[in-house]
Amino acid sequence: MSSLVVSAPGKVLLAGGYLVLDPTYSGVVVSTSSRFYTVISPGNAGQIIVRSPQFISATWSYTWSISQPTPLPSVLVSQLESADASTNKFVHLALQKTLSLALETRGPVELGLALGAGLDITIVGDNDFYSQQDQLKSRSLPVGLASLAQIPPFSPTGVALADVAKTGLGSSAALITSLVTAVLVRTGLIAPDQLASASSRRLAHNVAQFVHCLAQGKVGSGFDVSAAVFGSQLYTRFSPSVLQPLMDDPVCTGSRPLLSVLAPENRAWDLTVKPFTLPPRTRLLLADIHAGSNTPLLVSKVLKWRSENSAAAHSLWTALDQCNTSLGQTLTRLSQLYEKDQHSYVETVRWVSGLQPVQWLANPNMQQGQSTCLEAFYEAHLLTEQIRGKMREMGKLSGVDIEPEQQTQLLDASVSMAGVIGGGVPGAGGFDAVWLLVCEPPEDTPGITPLARIERLWTGPGTRFPGVAPLLAQESKAQGVALENIDAVPGLAAAVAAGRRD
Repeated sequence: MSSLVVSAPGKVLLAGGYLVLDPTYSGVVVSTSSRFYTVISPGNAGQIIVRSPQFISATWSYTWSISQPTPLPSVLVSQLESADASTNKFVHLALQKTLSLALETRGPVELGLALGAGLDITIVGDNDFYSQQDQLKSRSLPVGLASLAQIPPFSPTGVALADVAKTGLGSSAALITSLVTAVLVRTGLIAPDQLASASSRRLAHNVAQFVHCLAQGKVGSGFDVSAAVFGSQLYTRFSPSVLQPLMDDPVCTGSRPLLSVLAPENRAWDLTVKPFTLPPRTRLLLADIHAGSNTPLLVSKVLKWRSENSAAAHSLWTALDQCNTSLGQTLTRLSQLYEKDQHSYVETVRWVSGLQPVQWLANPNMQQGQSTCLEAFYEAHLLTEQIRGKMREMGKLSGVDIEPEQQTQLLDASVSMAGVIGGGVPGAGGFDAVWLLVCEPPEDTPGITPLARIERLWTGPGTRFPGVAPLLAQESKAQGVALENIDAVPGLAAAVAAGRRD
């Protein structure tokens, strides 16, 4: 039997930080080209082995059995003890809950056939999920995109999973989504040729959301799992109450049926996912700050402030929501303008790529089509700046470093560069990362490109921003969770083989 490979992308929340926790508001979510891969191969009968070869001591061995009805039969996944074995709650719960759903749906005979040869599972993530600055130093490479491209795919981090420096791309959600979906396919709940169907994706989404929430101990906003399943989108969260019956089972006894809650037909899953894509000839650029923030702590402080200052918070959140919604609409309108008049659009990109945003509207010779595009690009710029301002205001009022002063200096310098549409701190903010949207002019455009300007600002000689490095990740062209051919993903087969040798 050949290997089954399922991948899922990371995410960046461009707009909607904190607001996406409330179903009243929406967020602009971009899925990234950086992906997590789950590879399932036949293993040893009665065993499930999960390897994460990018980390030290990251192999987990399990056995599985079917419990007697108490009141419902479920799959009990038990970890085998070993001297250096760590635990991984995300992996353990993903296996136990997904296999229990398979048992409930297909019965013990079919499940036994699916697991008869055992499962040998390898999980790896693209390098961009983890800071590579130490890797660059060890290889005597300068910080930059060209150097990052020289690091082998799925490069070992040299540390334990708990000690890795993450870049804020949603690694746990992408991991859970790829693993859950792969097990759903392996056990026959999703047919391989049906993964792209709405029903299959809904099932993958619902199960991944449940496992992710259970592992975190709370029902989060869910935009990260939604992006991993469906790709870039305008996202409005589901009502947390849909998962409460399963979350209320504190010891995970399996006493509640899963299918009635997780079935794609369950209308209580009332999230709204509107497909979205960044405008043509623009590039999402992310920065690795080689730092980190305690997102749950930031969120708890902001929500506490909101509950204690409801009137002021409502006013600010309403104004911020209007900006967030307008940004999504403006970026969508730019894509529509490209479809309507590609020549005018491309010429506009060529023009703004050589000028700072404050100069964009200063061309008296613009034709009508170009003028319309130019106004839309400038509106997108203004909206990103307004969103930043309101997020800083929220941070000041709540006592939370949503956009720390160091990030403000970095973003101000970056956004003032020629050809930069806008930027911000993604998600809950803090020190995790920054994002920029930069123009990508045609190759025959004279002068330095906006991307090269930003890279020089961040990493050039005498930079004011030491410790800041670009990431290779861009917006994903493959929308959401996907089946892969192991030989078509550079470095994946080698990473799997290396993990089995260790």
